[in-house]
Amino acid sequence: MVVTGAARGIGAEIARTFAAEGARLALLDRLADEVGAVAAEVGGRGYAVDLADVAATREVTGKAIAELGGVDVLVNNAGILRLTPLLEIDPAEWDEVFAVNTRAMLVTTQVAVRAMTADPGRGVRKIVNMASMGGKAGGGGQAHYAASKAAVIALTRAAAAELGPLGITVNCLCPGFVLTEMGAGTRTEDDVAAWSALSPLGRLGEPRDVARAALFLACEDSDYLTGDALNVTGGMITH
Repeated sequence: MVVTGAARGIGAEIARTFAAEGARLALLDRLADEVGAVAAEVGGRGYAVDLADVAATREVTGKAIAELGGVDVLVNNAGILRLTPLLEIDPAEWDEVFAVNTRAMLVTTQVAVRAMTADPGRGVRKIVNMASMGGKAGGGGQAHYAASKAAVIALTRAAAAELGPLGITVNCLCPGFVLTEMGAGTRTEDDVAAWSALSPLGRLGEPRDVARAALFLACEDSDYLTGDALNVTGGMITH
């Protein structure tokens, strides 16, 4: 299986969770040292790539799949967060967020699906995309992030419709507030308390909460799910 954005946080935890189930892993991230360390930890292969670079993403994804000997599962986890007031968002910053959060998913999916369909005997194949609660609820200062994640949800639905006849399911996860490195620089104790109060469970998510949901969407237990956007929000969003 291939996991993007696997150097830290949710992506690294997804790698560990799948490795514990015996998965053979190819991990992609622009952070070469960090993704290499996670790959070594889980017995997989690490690949350094800037997912905003279309040509490099296409090349490295293809190389990773070839060295795996094929691919059954693609987890498109890579993403970036920018917090900027709406009227101050520069179009270049908007494009940067979409390039990583949405466009890279299109590129890796195209490469992976071509590999999957070249080997039809592998059974049901899975694509899991990382969206966000922000793609459903939005939030101040994150118009470009929220829009990119809403686009992930739409891309997931469209891909599910096209790829279902090929035996490929496509679903996405919509995590809420998760305690990862993303946003840690601006997160305060008061923020954590306020956000925790929004959940009936009274806590924020941990990377393992999202990783286990990804495992469900990638295993045979979810064979009849496709085109879904599964909330992993501790009840902050319930539809």
